[in-house]
Amino acid sequence: MGNGAGPARALRAAYEAASAVVAGLGDEESWLPTGCTGWAVRDLVFHCLGDAQRALVALHTPTPKPVDRNAVTYWQDWEPNTTGAANGRRWVRVNASMFLDFGQLQGLYLETLAAVVHAAEAADPARHVGTQGHVLTAGDLLTTLAVEATVHHLDLTVRLPGAPEPAPEGLAVVRTTLDGLLGRPALPEWSDAHYARVGTGRAALTEAERAALGTAADRFPLFG
Repeated sequence: MGNGAGPARALRAAYEAASAVVAGLGDEESWLPTGCTGWAVRDLVFHCLGDAQRALVALHTPTPKPVDRNAVTYWQDWEPNTTGAANGRRWVRVNASMFLDFGQLQGLYLETLAAVVHAAEAADPARHVGTQGHVLTAGDLLTTLAVEATVHHLDLTVRLPGAPEPAPEGLAVVRTTLDGLLGRPALPEWSDAHYARVGTGRAALTEAERAALGTAADRFPLFG
């Protein structure tokens, strides 16, 4: 797989970790809140299913168009607390509610993520693919998918203390992505998980962290 081995490996690790969480959930747990405003576990699982479906389409739809985003700049369009984000929250809640049995959504999620991993490992990492109105290499697409899966893994498990942790490979690509958006490494004492939370607006910076970051603090959250 050449240069694509790293992104495909990170995506496999991130998706397998997330799948381990979802596979262990019952219907009652699917109603627990998550780290995403307004979403229960089942809502977030539906959102992540949509992301995996988007990945399958993108990986099987090469484009001759030039690349206009990479694994870091892809996230520049994603800002928290926008009207579009609020509309997306409502859309997901309505559609997720159509699964009367969580087991149906759970099964579809698990089989779709497994299919994405297979497609990712077979993809040419240099191929240009389109998604969300932009063109990336397949390798960079896989990295963005690993980032999204890992951040949402943290969201998914806020009320599931015994659930499997995110994959270290996934957390590593989140850190690399956030460093790229910030233009410098984060505070060295931050764990990968804490950086993921403050970098995406899941947690607020403390006054001490703001002082340590200096003017860079004003750029948080880096995406949401």
